[in-house]
Amino acid sequence: MTDSTKPYLIRAIHEWCVDQGFTPYLAAIVDENTRVPPGYARDGQIVLNLSPEATHQLNMANDLISFQARFGGVAQGLAIPVANVVAIYARENGQGMAFEPDSASAESDLASAEPEGSQDVTGSAENAAAPTVPPAPERVEPDPVGTGVKPRPAKPAGRGSHLKVIK
Repeated sequence: MTDSTKPYLIRAIHEWCVDQGFTPYLAAIVDENTRVPPGYARDGQIVLNLSPEATHQLNMANDLISFQARFGGVAQGLAIPVANVVAIYARENGQGMAFEPDSASAESDLASAEPEGSQDVTGSAENAAAPTVPPAPERVEPDPVGTGVKPRPAKPAGRGSHLKVIK
């Protein structure tokens, strides 16, 4: 059986972001296999800062991404199945890669998630089946200094995402 290219592409985009001085963000579907602090998922997804400054003991294996990060000043252990990763990209310019969820359960969890706010992350009508990355105004990232969770400032609406879905 051939291994999926997805974990290799995730690691490559992460390394590229760090090498360029960008902040790598990872978007993932939250389900029963995902370990994240409660209350940080939005519409069944979470966006996490994977920069070296925001994470500790980052391990990007072929099946699981695990690390420690501070949320509200408290260190938390996180575990994200690679199958649940829907995108990895640079916060500063949005360059990166989007993926379709690997498991049917991840897709059904996303479809049945209760909205926690008015933010729409369902995508455009022309590509409604593709997973989407939540827009910048609502992103929250772990605070590496431990002073609390800081919301991201709103950015002006752009021309849309240039991320491509990889199957």
